[in-house]
Amino acid sequence: MRRPYSTPEQLSTWLGTPAPSDAERLISRASEDIDSALLTAIYPVDEDGDPLDPRIAQALADATCAQVEYQLATGDDGTGASGTWDSVSIGPVSLSGRTGRSAGSSGVELAPRADRALRRAGLSPGRIYAW
Repeated sequence: MRRPYSTPEQLSTWLGTPAPSDAERLISRASEDIDSALLTAIYPVDEDGDPLDPRIAQALADATCAQVEYQLATGDDGTGASGTWDSVSIGPVSLSGRTGRSAGSSGVELAPRADRALRRAGLSPGRIYAW
């Protein structure tokens, strides 16, 4: 597997709190979700598969942090096994009454903020990033 898109330090900054003790595992799983969501996106990378454009690298890091934030808020540990919300609260975010999960065409339930971070950078499945 390739290197995760963000670090525990970036996650801590994103969350505004210390990163969870299992941050590396959560980041790794969230990075896999981002990879799945962008499976057919095309953007320039180096020999290690890392994006050449710093804006793309930042968007991938932001999307990964947003995915972890979403999983923490929904009570999911990154496995996708948590299927419903029942009055979940984390900081100022409160969710309740969700009865099912919906995944996008990639088969991944992508966090709305993660999706927005990717789209702002011009990244979406099947799209060629113009740099």
